[in-house]
Amino acid sequence: MKKRISVVIPVCNEEANVSVITAALQRIFATLPYVFDITFVDDGSTDGTLNELRELANSNPGIFFISLSRNFGHQNALKAGLDMVDADAVIMMDGDMQHPPELIPDMIRKWEEGNDIVYTIRKEQQELSLMKRKTSNMFYDLINNLSDIELEPGTADFRLMDRKVVEVLRAFKETDLFMRGLVKWMGFKQLGISYDPAQRTKGRSKYTVKKMIRFALQGITSFSTRPLYIAAYLGFVFSLVSLLYIPYIIYSYYFGHPISGWTSMIATIAFFGGLQLMILGIIGMYLGKLFMQGKQRPHYIVKESNLSA
Repeated sequence: MKKRISVVIPVCNEEANVSVITAALQRIFATLPYVFDITFVDDGSTDGTLNELRELANSNPGIFFISLSRNFGHQNALKAGLDMVDADAVIMMDGDMQHPPELIPDMIRKWEEGNDIVYTIRKEQQELSLMKRKTSNMFYDLINNLSDIELEPGTADFRLMDRKVVEVLRAFKETDLFMRGLVKWMGFKQLGISYDPAQRTKGRSKYTVKKMIRFALQGITSFSTRPLYIAAYLGFVFSLVSLLYIPYIIYSYYFGHPISGWTSMIATIAFFGGLQLMILGIIGMYLGKLFMQGKQRPHYIVKESNLSA
């Protein structure tokens, strides 16, 4: 019996791209000896994406779709697809054509060689702005230094996972999903391959600066408590530094040296006030995670699908 491979693609307002990526994948799989299907996860699109998916599914028996009741975010949309597909291997990729389908045969070949997870590493794009490249590198430096996992710069959500890996991933119940970190944390036999990202064919990127910062904080706080330790160390260090003022205060008291400098005083108060707010913010992020986890809400809600769980 031929092995089955499922491709899971989360999409949000990608009406112009879903037919393009479907045609590209069909051309690739026509040359491979596998049974394959494509499952699109519509993450609360407000354009005609869902109608386009319905039409594709009606005319192609190997095309499935899952429509979520609202936008639950890219990571939760990925989990919706993983929870509902049934295959020997699952490939996760984006629907904007920046993850090249031409890489799939190589990924499958590495899987057949015994690798449980074949992930991809995006090569640096020189056409991106310097700020974009610097912030991307900073993100990986931060998460590698502050967490218990090691991610290569450019690690993408374009990966192939064996059935047994997908079954383990389905069992995860944590609220803030960070797939790149979770997959790396799980272990198994993993192999990374590099690729040159293609240009987005149509539409525009959904990752704003705000979303990227939130994604970075989510990744760091999901895999480490080191920021809490850093906050404690900062408090300890500045408490020690403040002791240096004691000799100066004693000297001023006994020898009548005037204490002046309102500007420096206000600057010091503002600095320590900001530091305290930052530390409280770090603690608050972890408490917020516990609060949301305690509610035990589902990662997503399926509104419509032609795929049985």
